[in-house]
Amino acid sequence: MKFKAGEVQYITNKSLMPIKIVKNDTDVSAGKNKWVYSQSVKSHFFHPENLVEDIKKFDESKYDGVGVVGSPACGDMMKLWIKVDQKNDRIKDCKWQTFGCASAIASTSILSVMVTEKGGMKIDKALKLKPQDILARLGGLPPRKVHCSVLGDKALRKAINDYFRRSKQFKRIVTEGTTVIDPDTKITDKDIEEAVLEGADNIEKLQQKLKVGIVDKSVKAKAEALMKKFIEKYYG
Repeated sequence: MKFKAGEVQYITNKSLMPIKIVKNDTDVSAGKNKWVYSQSVKSHFFHPENLVEDIKKFDESKYDGVGVVGSPACGDMMKLWIKVDQKNDRIKDCKWQTFGCASAIASTSILSVMVTEKGGMKIDKALKLKPQDILARLGGLPPRKVHCSVLGDKALRKAINDYFRRSKQFKRIVTEGTTVIDPDTKITDKDIEEAVLEGADNIEKLQQKLKVGIVDKSVKAKAEALMKKFIEKYYG
């Protein structure tokens, strides 16, 4: 598919929202027609790998961890699921869905390939993946779109942490830039905030979702107070 310079194109990728692909695909300084995106980016956008196209037909219960993130910078939202080979501590399957731009889609598509190829990536190695690693496999992104590449690796880390909680490997949970509310399960203020945004409007729902304050009962009151703070913040 070819676009003319200065042309704005929109494509609907089945379950995804319409997305603006390119406004100007001409490199004026070089005097030649040149895509803003690399061939790899185009390939993964037009033919994304491991994408959940119909959530109604997707069985989430078969997966061991899920991570949901959003980026206010570009309005993208990302949800990512992982299935783990627990014996070998490797990610054997990775599925995802997003409302996002071409860069976010391509970045997450290649990430899903990276963590599942060659028998699956070790969990510890997957936790160390950086946006630069994804960019390298994609052949780079336009500077204004680099921030979109962080969605996938953030969602991956959240999915891995979710897997750690479900499998009670609390000591392996990685927390970044947050305040730990429950030392036993490593539930953070950010976890509670996101749980509220996902519908936890009472302490029972919060504990069902996060298991916060289950081991140390004194944490329950602290978690409930924080939950009410976020309810007031977002819902009044």
